[in-house]
Amino acid sequence: MAELIQSPTAPDFVQNPYTFYGHARTQGALNFWRDYNMFCAFSYATVSMLLKDRRLGRQVPADQMAPTPAHLRPFYTVEDHSMLELEPPRHTRLRSLVMRAFTTRRIQTLGPEIETLCHRLIDEFPEGSFDLLPQYATQVPVIIIARLLGVPEEMGGQLLRWSNDMVAMYQARRSREIEERAAAAATAFADFIRSYVEEKRRAPADDLLTELIAAEDDGEKLSTDELISTCILLLNAGHEATVHTIGNSVKTLIEQGTDLTFLKPDRVEATVEELIRFDPPLHMFTRYAYEDVEVGRHTIKQGQQVALLLGAANHDPMAWEDPHLFNPARVIKTNMAFGAGRHFCIGAPLARLELQIALPILFDRCPNLSLTQPPTYANLYHFHGLERLMVSTSG
Repeated sequence: MAELIQSPTAPDFVQNPYTFYGHARTQGALNFWRDYNMFCAFSYATVSMLLKDRRLGRQVPADQMAPTPAHLRPFYTVEDHSMLELEPPRHTRLRSLVMRAFTTRRIQTLGPEIETLCHRLIDEFPEGSFDLLPQYATQVPVIIIARLLGVPEEMGGQLLRWSNDMVAMYQARRSREIEERAAAAATAFADFIRSYVEEKRRAPADDLLTELIAAEDDGEKLSTDELISTCILLLNAGHEATVHTIGNSVKTLIEQGTDLTFLKPDRVEATVEELIRFDPPLHMFTRYAYEDVEVGRHTIKQGQQVALLLGAANHDPMAWEDPHLFNPARVIKTNMAFGAGRHFCIGAPLARLELQIALPILFDRCPNLSLTQPPTYANLYHFHGLERLMVSTSG
């Protein structure tokens, strides 16, 4: 097994992690990334296999649980009830309740609403050079998920700040300052959601939050703490990855000089899948081994943690022909951007729908959209998204 050394905050890695992934993949199915002090899988086959292996999970093994530092208690008060960090039976119950409300039918009905929102945002684009991320990429997913849950979209800016502060806990650049901001954000976010839970109990509405409350009241035993954590998870996950994907996708389409007929209705689905594969928004997801797991000639011992490199899997030449080339004509195949197994992203259908609507409308309304500054990626790893995306609609 190879031992790899690569700082995840190094500028060259932040701008292009795929070179490191390629080297790591040649070293074997499983390697040891010294900077993370854990085993890592870089190949499509190994990442896919381990994501689906029920002997691995997100929840910290009981014998490894340590006391939570006082300054982080508010953050983990929320996270400890999040289905993202749980395993069966709690995970099964929570996911079942959310999926009962977060149905394909409900998501598909959002199509016209997303279209109207995209046109409104484009109508408000400023003249000259501007940053597309806050003007468009950020607005589409956060407004839609707020409407879906039934919280005021006017709170979008505050929701984003809370979400960004909480999600920063999973970045390689985590510091004490980031931890304290995350804890403060978790407290404020939880208080905000709690107030809306109480309001929806008094006056039910046609929204996801009301449906989750109804499931609790119908004897499904969804506690208020679980309800709050679930809503925060949906708000955080419902926009974080989509913001990065819209930004990365616009960058790719412009830089590659893509024929915009690939955004036509009969081709946009395949194009979006290729965009997600080519430059995914989340590059690493970790698991704990609940028993010994054999991987090739190596063993992940019970209690050890393993990192699954989603971005590397999406660039594996054993799974994709010419993986470093963006090819919107590529035949659709399952990529690892949304994970796999029991923790497969429940927001994937909504993210795909938003991309399939937001990208064609943007390039149809702004056919001369061009970059006015070279885009650079932000120091966000495990996430992978742009600092800014300076563009002009006048070419």
